Amino acid sequence: MSSERAETYTHGHHESVLRSHRWRTTENSAAYLLPHLAPGMSVLDVGCGPGTITIDLARRVAPGRVLGLDTAEAPLHDARAEAVAAAATNVEFAIGDAYALPVEDASFDVVHAHQVLQHLADPAAALREMGRACRAGGIVAARESDYGAMTWFPADPVLDRWLALYQSVGRANGGDPDAGRRLVSWAHAAGFADVTASASTWCFASPADRAWWGGLWADRITHSTLADQAIAEGFATAAELAAIAEAWRRWAAHDDGWFIVTSAEILWRRHE
Repeated sequence: MSSERAETYTHGHHESVLRSHRWRTTENSAAYLLPHLAPGMSVLDVGCGPGTITIDLARRVAPGRVLGLDTAEAPLHDARAEAVAAAATNVEFAIGDAYALPVEDASFDVVHAHQVLQHLADPAAALREMGRACRAGGIVAARESDYGAMTWFPADPVLDRWLALYQSVGRANGGDPDAGRRLVSWAHAAGFADVTASASTWCFASPADRAWWGGLWADRITHSTLADQAIAEGFATAAELAAIAEAWRRWAAHDDGWFIVTSAEILWRRHE
């Protein structure tokens, strides 16, 4: 993110956040991109976090070069350790600004971002910058969740409050939690024509999946940057956040519990 824009990363890098990010792979978070990858391609992963998707991409395009960028050093420490553990020698990680990528023009075959644009005040500008880094014939790929399209069962007004609270904090931080529905429009605003759009979901319904998803959100809503911001901005009290955490645990323990995260995806091929 650029220092000239009033943006704050909503989630921060608490363990409960990184727990979620480490779960992400190309199969569950970038399946729409997989048919377009081939050995020898170079990939730029913008907003790579702890690097699990990045390292997966590196496996698929080896021996092609892969560079993961993030604005914070904390997740990059984990990413580098994971790359060593995975013996992924064709991947590196560095600090980078989505609005001013530290790479040459037309230097990558694939420029990818996962759940990044929703945190930016000017996502179209970031997409234009991703396009700048993309070679002729290459692909810009982005995937963004849409909080307003998330749904769950059983209904719980306390979880309704969680959703409204998250949206308030996200917008106060300069982003747009309902990014998915706007992704195509942002691509058009960036000057991308002939955008291919798709959508996919994460579904949490098994006992193990519910325990994992509900547990990480119960932790995140009480012990992360999100929680700190919600209290500091006057959006919620600590007692209310504790009640929301309990609602997440209640949902996770329910035999009929079901939660779906909907994400939009775009692919744009640079022709010139």
